[in-house]
Amino acid sequence: MSTTEKFAEEASTSPTTPVVHLEDVGKSYGNVHALRGVSLAVRQGEITCVLGDNGAGKSTLIKIIAGLHEHTDGILSVNGEARKFSSPRESLDSGIATVYQDLALAPLMSVWRNFFLGNEVTKTFGRLDIHQMKRIAREELTKMGISIPNLEQPVGMLSGGQRQCIAIARAIYFGAKVLILDEPTAALGVKQSGVVLKYIVKARDAGLGVVFITHNPHHAYLVGNHFVVLKLGRVALDTHRADITLEQLTNEMAGGSELEALSHELRGINAETVVVRPADGPVKIQSPLEST
Repeated sequence: MSTTEKFAEEASTSPTTPVVHLEDVGKSYGNVHALRGVSLAVRQGEITCVLGDNGAGKSTLIKIIAGLHEHTDGILSVNGEARKFSSPRESLDSGIATVYQDLALAPLMSVWRNFFLGNEVTKTFGRLDIHQMKRIAREELTKMGISIPNLEQPVGMLSGGQRQCIAIARAIYFGAKVLILDEPTAALGVKQSGVVLKYIVKARDAGLGVVFITHNPHHAYLVGNHFVVLKLGRVALDTHRADITLEQLTNEMAGGSELEALSHELRGINAETVVVRPADGPVKIQSPLEST
Protein backbone atom coordinates (compact mmCIF):
# COMPACT_ATOMS: atom_id res chain seq x y z
CA MET A 1 0.00 0.00 0.00
CA SER A 2 1.41 3.41 -1.01
CA THR A 3 1.81 6.32 1.41
CA THR A 4 -1.02 8.23 -0.27
CA GLU A 5 -3.39 5.23 -0.13
CA LYS A 6 -2.59 4.69 3.55
CA PHE A 7 -3.18 8.36 4.24
CA ALA A 8 -6.56 8.28 2.47
CA GLU A 9 -7.68 5.11 4.29
CA GLU A 10 -6.77 6.43 7.73
CA ALA A 11 -8.27 9.88 7.13
CA SER A 12 -11.57 8.42 5.94
CA THR A 13 -12.08 6.52 9.19
CA SER A 14 -12.45 9.71 11.24
CA PRO A 15 -13.68 12.70 9.18
CA THR A 16 -13.87 14.99 12.23
CA THR A 17 -10.21 14.42 13.16
CA PRO A 18 -7.91 17.08 11.67
CA VAL A 19 -5.98 15.79 8.69
CA VAL A 20 -3.36 18.48 9.24
CA HIS A 21 -2.94 19.99 12.70
CA LEU A 22 -0.53 22.75 13.72
CA GLU A 23 -0.04 23.31 17.44
CA ASP A 24 1.88 26.42 18.60
CA VAL A 25 3.99 26.30 15.44
CA GLY A 26 6.66 28.94 15.02
CA LYS A 27 9.36 29.78 12.52
CA SER A 28 12.42 31.89 13.27
CA TYR A 29 15.15 33.12 10.98
CA GLY A 30 17.87 33.97 13.48
CA ASN A 31 16.42 36.75 15.63
CA VAL A 32 13.51 37.35 13.26
CA HIS A 33 10.27 35.54 14.23
CA ALA A 34 8.13 35.06 11.12
CA LEU A 35 5.56 32.91 12.98
CA ARG A 36 4.83 32.52 16.69
CA GLY A 37 2.41 30.15 18.40
CA VAL A 38 0.23 29.44 15.35
CA SER A 39 -2.39 26.70 15.80
CA LEU A 40 -4.49 25.50 12.88
CA ALA A 41 -6.73 22.48 12.21
CA VAL A 42 -7.57 21.34 8.67
CA ARG A 43 -10.39 18.82 8.31
CA GLN A 44 -11.69 16.94 5.29
CA GLY A 45 -14.78 18.50 3.75
CA GLU A 46 -13.98 21.94 5.19
CA ILE A 47 -12.52 25.16 3.81
CA THR A 48 -10.19 26.86 6.27
CA CYS A 49 -9.53 30.45 5.24
CA VAL A 50 -6.26 32.00 6.39
CA LEU A 51 -6.38 35.77 6.06
CA GLY A 52 -3.80 38.43 6.66
CA ASP A 53 -2.18 41.53 5.24
CA ASN A 54 1.26 41.59 3.61
CA GLY A 55 3.85 40.46 6.14
CA ALA A 56 1.30 38.68 8.33
CA GLY A 57 3.02 35.29 7.95
CA LYS A 58 0.78 33.62 5.36
CA SER A 59 3.63 32.72 3.00
CA THR A 60 5.74 31.28 5.82
CA LEU A 61 2.79 29.16 6.96
CA ILE A 62 2.32 27.79 3.44
CA LYS A 63 6.01 26.93 3.12
CA ILE A 64 5.99 24.99 6.41
CA ILE A 65 2.98 22.85 5.46
CA ALA A 66 4.24 22.40 1.89
CA GLY A 67 7.66 21.19 3.05
CA LEU A 68 9.73 24.10 1.76
CA HIS A 69 10.76 25.20 5.26
CA GLU A 70 10.96 23.30 8.55
CA HIS A 71 9.24 24.86 11.55
CA THR A 72 11.46 25.72 14.51
CA ASP A 73 8.81 25.51 17.26
CA GLY A 74 5.63 23.59 17.97
CA ILE A 75 4.19 20.45 16.38
CA LEU A 76 2.94 19.78 12.85
CA SER A 77 0.84 16.61 12.67
CA VAL A 78 -0.50 14.85 9.60
CA ASN A 79 -3.29 12.41 10.37
CA GLY A 80 -2.24 12.35 14.01
CA GLU A 81 1.47 11.73 13.35
CA ALA A 82 4.02 14.45 14.16
CA ARG A 83 5.97 15.39 11.03
CA LYS A 84 8.79 17.68 9.96
CA PHE A 85 8.91 17.83 6.19
CA SER A 86 12.37 18.22 4.69
CA SER A 87 11.12 18.58 1.11
CA PRO A 88 7.94 19.34 -0.89
CA ARG A 89 7.93 15.71 -2.07
CA GLU A 90 7.45 14.50 1.52
CA SER A 91 4.49 16.84 1.94
CA LEU A 92 2.99 15.72 -1.36
CA ASP A 93 3.45 12.04 -0.49
CA SER A 94 1.50 12.73 2.71
CA GLY A 95 -1.48 13.89 0.67
CA ILE A 96 -0.85 17.65 0.79
CA ALA A 97 -0.85 19.53 -2.52
CA THR A 98 -0.03 23.23 -2.79
CA VAL A 99 -1.17 25.44 -5.65
CA TYR A 100 0.91 28.62 -5.70
CA GLN A 101 0.06 31.91 -7.39
CA ASP A 102 2.35 31.11 -10.34
CA LEU A 103 0.58 27.69 -10.60
CA ALA A 104 3.74 25.85 -11.75
CA LEU A 105 2.25 25.63 -15.26
CA ALA A 106 4.25 25.94 -18.50
CA PRO A 107 2.36 28.53 -20.59
CA LEU A 108 3.67 27.32 -23.96
CA MET A 109 2.79 23.67 -23.32
CA SER A 110 -0.59 22.12 -24.03
CA VAL A 111 -3.32 21.55 -21.46
CA TRP A 112 -2.81 17.79 -21.26
CA ARG A 113 0.99 18.11 -21.00
CA ASN A 114 0.57 20.53 -18.10
CA PHE A 115 -1.91 18.24 -16.40
CA PHE A 116 0.68 15.43 -16.31
CA LEU A 117 3.78 17.60 -15.97
CA GLY A 118 6.30 15.56 -13.98
CA ASN A 119 3.91 12.57 -13.79
CA GLU A 120 3.74 11.45 -17.42
CA VAL A 121 2.10 8.14 -18.34
CA THR A 122 4.34 5.93 -20.45
CA LYS A 123 3.98 2.80 -22.54
CA THR A 124 6.61 0.21 -23.36
CA PHE A 125 10.13 1.43 -24.04
CA GLY A 126 9.38 4.67 -22.20
CA ARG A 127 7.18 6.19 -24.90
CA LEU A 128 4.53 8.67 -23.78
CA ASP A 129 0.97 7.35 -23.77
CA ILE A 130 -0.51 10.51 -25.26
CA HIS A 131 -3.96 9.04 -25.89
CA GLN A 132 -4.29 7.89 -22.27
CA MET A 133 -3.12 11.23 -20.85
CA LYS A 134 -5.54 13.20 -23.04
CA ARG A 135 -8.44 10.93 -22.03
CA ILE A 136 -7.70 11.24 -18.31
CA ALA A 137 -7.17 15.00 -18.49
CA ARG A 138 -10.48 15.50 -20.30
CA GLU A 139 -12.36 13.25 -17.84
CA GLU A 140 -10.90 14.93 -14.74
CA LEU A 141 -11.51 18.44 -16.03
CA THR A 142 -15.09 17.48 -16.92
CA LYS A 143 -15.64 16.21 -13.37
CA MET A 144 -14.72 19.70 -12.16
CA GLY A 145 -17.08 21.23 -14.69
CA ILE A 146 -14.28 22.67 -16.83
CA SER A 147 -14.89 22.56 -20.57
CA ILE A 148 -11.76 22.94 -22.73
CA PRO A 149 -12.56 21.57 -26.21
CA ASN A 150 -8.96 21.62 -27.47
CA LEU A 151 -6.52 19.99 -25.06
CA GLU A 152 -3.67 20.81 -27.46
CA GLN A 153 -4.23 24.50 -26.73
CA PRO A 154 -1.32 26.17 -24.90
CA VAL A 155 -2.17 26.90 -21.27
CA GLY A 156 -0.98 30.47 -21.73
CA MET A 157 -4.00 31.15 -23.97
CA LEU A 158 -6.47 30.25 -21.22
CA SER A 159 -7.99 32.68 -18.74
CA GLY A 160 -6.53 33.02 -15.25
CA GLY A 161 -9.55 31.25 -13.78
CA GLN A 162 -9.20 28.30 -16.15
CA ARG A 163 -5.51 27.93 -15.33
CA GLN A 164 -6.30 27.90 -11.60
CA CYS A 165 -8.91 25.20 -12.14
CA ILE A 166 -6.49 23.03 -14.13
CA ALA A 167 -4.02 23.21 -11.24
CA ILE A 168 -6.76 22.29 -8.75
CA ALA A 169 -8.06 19.36 -10.87
CA ARG A 170 -4.48 18.09 -11.30
CA ALA A 171 -3.87 18.12 -7.55
CA ILE A 172 -7.08 16.21 -6.86
CA TYR A 173 -6.35 13.57 -9.51
CA PHE A 174 -2.89 12.85 -8.12
CA GLY A 175 -4.23 11.97 -4.70
CA ALA A 176 -4.34 15.18 -2.67
CA LYS A 177 -6.38 15.04 0.52
CA VAL A 178 -5.42 18.54 1.61
CA LEU A 179 -5.32 21.35 -0.93
CA ILE A 180 -3.50 24.59 -0.11
CA LEU A 181 -4.38 27.51 -2.37
CA ASP A 182 -2.10 30.54 -2.29
CA GLU A 183 -4.09 33.69 -3.15
CA PRO A 184 -5.90 31.99 -6.09
CA THR A 185 -8.12 35.04 -6.80
CA ALA A 186 -5.54 37.79 -6.21
CA ALA A 187 -4.88 38.58 -9.88
CA LEU A 188 -8.38 37.81 -11.20
CA GLY A 189 -11.38 39.94 -12.01
CA VAL A 190 -14.82 39.50 -10.45
CA LYS A 191 -16.10 36.93 -12.96
CA GLN A 192 -12.96 34.78 -12.99
CA SER A 193 -12.75 34.93 -9.20
CA GLY A 194 -16.29 33.54 -9.07
CA VAL A 195 -15.25 30.64 -11.32
CA VAL A 196 -12.32 29.76 -9.07
CA LEU A 197 -14.41 30.01 -5.89
CA LYS A 198 -16.92 27.61 -7.41
CA TYR A 199 -14.19 25.01 -8.00
CA ILE A 200 -12.83 25.51 -4.49
CA VAL A 201 -16.27 24.54 -3.19
CA LYS A 202 -16.27 21.52 -5.52
CA ALA A 203 -12.93 20.42 -4.07
CA ARG A 204 -14.40 20.68 -0.56
CA ASP A 205 -17.50 18.73 -1.60
CA ALA A 206 -15.21 16.03 -3.03
CA GLY A 207 -13.97 15.47 0.53
CA LEU A 208 -10.74 17.47 0.50
CA GLY A 209 -9.56 19.67 3.31
CA VAL A 210 -8.93 23.07 1.71
CA VAL A 211 -6.68 25.82 3.06
CA PHE A 212 -7.63 29.04 1.25
CA ILE A 213 -4.97 31.73 1.71
CA THR A 214 -6.31 35.19 0.89
CA HIS A 215 -6.34 38.85 1.86
CA ASN A 216 -9.93 39.27 0.59
CA PRO A 217 -12.49 38.74 3.40
CA HIS A 218 -15.41 38.87 0.94
CA HIS A 219 -14.08 35.92 -1.06
CA ALA A 220 -13.25 34.05 2.15
CA TYR A 221 -16.71 34.54 3.63
CA LEU A 222 -18.41 33.29 0.46
CA VAL A 223 -16.87 29.81 0.76
CA GLY A 224 -15.21 29.45 4.16
CA ASN A 225 -16.22 27.19 7.05
CA HIS A 226 -13.47 28.34 9.40
CA PHE A 227 -11.47 31.58 9.56
CA VAL A 228 -7.99 32.29 10.90
CA VAL A 229 -6.58 35.82 10.76
CA LEU A 230 -2.82 36.30 11.07
CA LYS A 231 -1.19 39.53 12.19
CA LEU A 232 2.58 39.95 12.43
CA GLY A 233 3.06 36.18 12.60
CA ARG A 234 0.48 35.53 15.32
CA VAL A 235 -3.13 34.33 15.29
CA ALA A 236 -5.38 37.33 15.90
CA LEU A 237 -8.67 35.50 15.22
CA ASP A 238 -9.71 31.83 15.07
CA THR A 239 -13.43 31.25 14.62
CA HIS A 240 -16.12 29.36 12.71
CA ARG A 241 -18.50 30.87 10.20
CA ALA A 242 -21.50 30.62 12.51
CA ASP A 243 -19.74 32.82 15.08
CA ILE A 244 -18.80 35.78 12.89
CA THR A 245 -20.36 38.10 10.32
CA LEU A 246 -18.74 39.40 7.15
CA GLU A 247 -18.60 42.88 8.69
CA GLN A 248 -16.80 41.56 11.77
CA LEU A 249 -14.36 39.55 9.64
CA THR A 250 -13.64 42.56 7.44
CA ASN A 251 -13.15 44.77 10.49
CA GLU A 252 -10.74 42.27 12.05
CA MET A 253 -8.87 41.88 8.79
CA ALA A 254 -8.62 45.66 8.36
CA GLY A 255 -7.18 46.17 11.80
CA GLY A 256 -10.28 46.97 13.88
CA SER A 257 -8.86 48.54 17.03
CA GLU A 258 -5.93 50.10 15.16
CA LEU A 259 -8.29 51.80 12.71
CA GLU A 260 -10.47 53.05 15.57
CA ALA A 261 -7.44 54.55 17.32
CA LEU A 262 -6.35 56.19 14.06
CA SER A 263 -9.86 57.55 13.54
CA HIS A 264 -9.82 59.18 17.00
CA GLU A 265 -6.40 60.65 16.29
CA LEU A 266 -7.49 62.08 12.95
CA ARG A 267 -10.67 63.54 14.48
CA GLY A 268 -8.49 65.24 17.09
CA ILE A 269 -6.31 66.74 14.39
CA ASN A 270 -9.35 67.93 12.44
CA ALA A 271 -10.83 69.51 15.57
CA GLU A 272 -7.68 71.56 16.03
CA THR A 273 -7.59 72.71 12.42
CA VAL A 274 -7.83 76.50 12.21
CA VAL A 275 -9.02 78.88 9.53
CA VAL A 276 -6.54 81.64 8.69
CA ARG A 277 -8.09 84.79 7.22
CA PRO A 278 -5.32 87.07 5.92
CA ALA A 279 -5.97 90.75 5.25
CA ASP A 280 -5.59 90.12 1.55
CA GLY A 281 -5.55 86.86 -0.38
CA PRO A 282 -7.59 83.65 -0.14
CA VAL A 283 -8.75 81.98 3.05
CA LYS A 284 -6.35 79.21 4.13
CA ILE A 285 -7.17 76.05 6.09
CA GLN A 286 -4.23 75.35 8.38
CA SER A 287 -3.59 72.29 10.54
CA PRO A 288 -1.46 72.32 13.70
CA LEU A 289 1.25 70.46 11.78
CA GLU A 290 1.56 73.39 9.37
CA SER A 291 1.67 76.00 12.10
CA THR A 292 4.72 74.47 13.83
